[in-house]
Amino acid sequence: MLKIRNLDAGYGKLRVLKNVSMHVNAGEIVTIIGANGAGKTTLLATIAGLIRATSGTIRFQDVELCRLTAPKIPALGCVMVPEGRQVFATMTVEENLILGGHVRQKEGKKLIMDRLAYQYELFPILRERRNQFAGTLSGGEQQMLAMGRALMSKPSLVMMDEPSTGLAPLIVRDIFQIIVRLRDEGSTVLLVEQNARAALSIADRGYV
Repeated sequence: MLKIRNLDAGYGKLRVLKNVSMHVNAGEIVTIIGANGAGKTTLLATIAGLIRATSGTIRFQDVELCRLTAPKIPALGCVMVPEGRQVFATMTVEENLILGGHVRQKEGKKLIMDRLAYQYELFPILRERRNQFAGTLSGGEQQMLAMGRALMSKPSLVMMDEPSTGLAPLIVRDIFQIIVRLRDEGSTVLLVEQNARAALSIADRGYV
C-alpha cells in the first residue's frame, strides 16, 4: 500500500530524514517509535505533503505522492491525525466531523450521514457531545474527535501522530483498542508513538 524509498526531507537546509526506506502493507498496524527529534513527525508530514521531499519516492497505492500538493493526498485515501489534535475549537463536535466527510468532494449527504453514525458508534462520547464546541472537550475527547474527523472520509491509510500524548492511561487504552478495531475492520494504520510498549503491543510490525 505504502512504499518509501531513499527518502530525504527536512526544513530548509536542515535535513531531518536521511535515506529512509520502509513499507506498509494493507491491513496492518505499523508503528514508528523513537525519541523526540528523531524525525517521526517529519516523516508523516512528508507523506501527507506538508513537507516537500528533497529526494526519494513515496508511493501510495501506486501513486507517487511527492508530485502532489498536500490538499490532493487525503482525497486518495491517505489521511493524518496530527499531534496536538488540532480540532476546530469554535465549531461543534458534529460540525468538525462533517467537515472531515467533505475531504472527498464527490461524497453525497447520505453517505456522510451514514459515516457520521458510524463515528458515533465508534466514539459514543462524541454523540453525547455532538452539539458542544470542540474547544470545551477534554484532551481525550479531542483526540477521539480528531480521529473521527479523519475517519469520516473512509481512508485506506490512517496516519496517527502521538495519539497518547498528554492522556490518562485509561484513555490511552481506549484509543488503542479503537486503533485495533480499525485494523480488524480493514483499515491500515501508520502509528507514530513515544509510548513504545503500548504501540508495540498492538502493532503488526515496527520501525525504530
